[in-house]
Amino acid sequence: MAEESFNFGGLAVRFALALVLVFATFNPTGTSFYHWVADTFPQVTAVQVLAGVVLLIGWIVFFGATMRSLGITGVLLSAALCAALVWVAVDFGWLEADSTRTYIWIALVVAAGVLALGMSWSHVRRRMSGQVDVDEVESR
Repeated sequence: MAEESFNFGGLAVRFALALVLVFATFNPTGTSFYHWVADTFPQVTAVQVLAGVVLLIGWIVFFGATMRSLGITGVLLSAALCAALVWVAVDFGWLEADSTRTYIWIALVVAAGVLALGMSWSHVRRRMSGQVDVDEVESR
């Protein structure tokens, strides 16, 4: 059963897990699943397949929960909000986005942020409105 109380720590854990998922899949350092498989392709090992399946499960869990809780409109609005925040940070000089690599890092963190928000949104909405979200289940 899901924990009844939700706090910043819960959001932080979800964000950390989303960061691990996103950065393990791809990052510009060259140490990611994408680079690992690309370096050996077309020879793919059993360990690479296992890692790919684990990552796929993670993406399905995070993305599925995000789409159920936020929907496409919520995902687009969340991404737009993050983009606006990044723009403000660059405009005020708090963040220097001077290379393509920096933009890739920013996009990856934004993607993780949207996934974490999607995983947490039902809890946030319940705290703000008092209404509980449930999955629709049809019985026949």
